Amino acid sequence: MREIVLDTETTGFEPSEGHRIVEIGAVELFNHLPTGKTYHQYINPERPMPKEAFEVHGLGDDFLKDKPLFAAIGQAFLDFVGEAQLVIHNAAFDMKFLNFELQRAGLPTLPNSRATDTLLIARRRFPGSPASLDALCRRFGVDNSAREKHGALLDSEILAEVYLELVGGRQPDFALATGVDKTRQADASGLQADWRPRPRPVALPPRLSEAEAAAHAAFVAKMGEAALWLKRG
Repeated sequence: MREIVLDTETTGFEPSEGHRIVEIGAVELFNHLPTGKTYHQYINPERPMPKEAFEVHGLGDDFLKDKPLFAAIGQAFLDFVGEAQLVIHNAAFDMKFLNFELQRAGLPTLPNSRATDTLLIARRRFPGSPASLDALCRRFGVDNSAREKHGALLDSEILAEVYLELVGGRQPDFALATGVDKTRQADASGLQADWRPRPRPVALPPRLSEAEAAAHAAFVAKMGEAALWLKRG
């Protein structure tokens, strides 16, 4: 299963008010494993950058003025995404901007059904708890120390780690996936194809009750010194 973890940076909150995308970052996953393939593009928004937005991502007019317009990169973005499911934190925000830009450029839009919203997943799993990307990094021990300002590619890479934790831990189907080339698994994850689980840091407690253990010992005693359970390998 191919998924694209995606993030955007914009000039504001509403495309209907003239705000535009200024950065797209995306990371490819295959069967919940990062493949190393990414997409990253800065975009000229054709408008001044509001001070409030600049303070969030640090992308100013001078930096963006020579970057391509969305119309020039829109098809390359769609080619990278392909038919993959999109994984986005607060998907409604990014999807409305992406579809606004795609429609404006005369390109096919992306159905909202193709977006998996990690914000909604986090709120269902941890009701009442903070569900921002930074809060989830703290919860799962994901290193976000490089995130001094928002950046689409860095945030996508961080979100990919958070997403894998949200759906059951990193590489949740590593040993169960079928039809996947083991060499690709090893290359994508940096692990060997003969990966084995590590020993438990703490042994599981015994499940036998004291009464059951005593009954077993009495049963073995009746069998005499030749009982198999009394022999040591």
